[in-house]
This record gives sequence, C-alpha cells and structure tokens, in this order.
Amino acid sequence: MQILRFAIIAILLVLPMHGQIKRAERKSLLDSDPNVVYLDQTLKKVIDLKVVREATVFSDKEGKQRLGMLKANQTVRLEAITDKIYRVRGQGTRDGIAGWVAPWAFSSTDPEFVEHLKLLYERQIQIQNLIAKNQVAVGMTLDEVTLSKGNPTKTTVRKTASGQSGRWEYIEYEEIKNYVNEVDRLTGNIYRRLVSVTRQEKSKSSVEFENDVVVAVEESEDHQGGNLQIIVPPLIFRW
Repeated sequence: MQILRFAIIAILLVLPMHGQIKRAERKSLLDSDPNVVYLDQTLKKVIDLKVVREATVFSDKEGKQRLGMLKANQTVRLEAITDKIYRVRGQGTRDGIAGWVAPWAFSSTDPEFVEHLKLLYERQIQIQNLIAKNQVAVGMTLDEVTLSKGNPTKTTVRKTASGQSGRWEYIEYEEIKNYVNEVDRLTGNIYRRLVSVTRQEKSKSSVEFENDVVVAVEESEDHQGGNLQIIVPPLIFRW
C-alpha cells in the first residue's frame, strides 16, 4: 500500500466528491469524443489559464479549421484537453470565442502545468476506457467506480481518525423459473406450470478502498477480466 500512496502526484484533489455523480454523467462520458478529456465531467474545480501570447483558435482538435485569434493578456477557462492542445473559452480579437489553442499560448500559477495536464489526460483516458467497459482498477476513486458499475449492492465502511476504509460489493443475479408437470384433467395432456421464480447469484465482484481510492479488486471466477489493472491514483493539482 505504501507504493500506491507514494505514487500519488502531489498536485490538489479536484475530482468530484462521492455521491454527486449521476448516471446521466456516465452517458455523457461515453457520448463524448473518446480522445478528449472534458474537464467539466472530470474536475470539481475550474481551471483558468493566462494568455501570454496572441494565438490562433481552431474549431477542431487537429488544428485544421481556423476560427479566429485569441487575445493576449486575459484569463480564459480551460474546458477540455488532449495531450497536445487545449479547448478554452475567452475573448477573441473581435468578440467572445471558444475553441482549441496550442499550450504555448498560456501560463499558469503552476510552472509545470503542461506536464501535469498531460498526466491528467493520460490517467483520464484510462478511466474513460474502463468506464466504457464497466470495469474497475486499483487507483480509481469511488466516484469513478460508480460511473463504471453503478451503485453497489452492499457497502461496508470503517471510519478511523486517519480516514475511512471499506468494501463495496457488486452481485449479479439470474432468475431461475421453477416448473412442475401437471396433467390436464379434461384432455389428459401433460403441461408445465410455473410455480415460482427464484434469484440465484451469478457472479460477484468487490472493491476495497482507503480514503475513497480503490486499493484492491476481487472478482468471482466466471466474472474475471484478466490480470488486475492498476492506474495512477487521483492526481492532485495546485493552481
């Protein structure tokens, strides 16, 4: 566990608090461009950047369709990122403008913001892929687990002075229909009559967490998806 803790990059936790995620947000993640990280779906805190140089604004992340120019000496809101370009909203040379701009046009209170945003991008792409497949991995937050698998069937939480830990269980059931054979008194034909429907456990998976971060994943044999996946824990940013 010490390795997992030390892997956290020391930058301010800005992921949403658990309980604020809705299932509709999962749908919006899946409907978005899979190669883009949309910060309004990812971060709790708004990120603003200062424009230090006038720059071209593009309508597409590939930088093919020019929209106009972004004015220098202003603060703009960061809306989305790839590993190479940012989508921002601010003031153009004529009026308001929103589009994709190269990172060299900006500065931040964090001198390493470009590298930190690349790390955030790489992590969130992994998260988006896991959510699309309804999978979980060590290093995910509970909010991300909820987006991927929904609300747990059973929860166990232990609170201490140093934080909280616990376990979430996901149980899948299948319906078993129970029949009896009976004889029709009028025709003498044998038919099957449904007498009850019972639920039987089909598969079970669970995640163990410490302070809202997954530290272990367990799955039943018929529900295993291969080797255990481990990702970087939530990135923490100081802007």
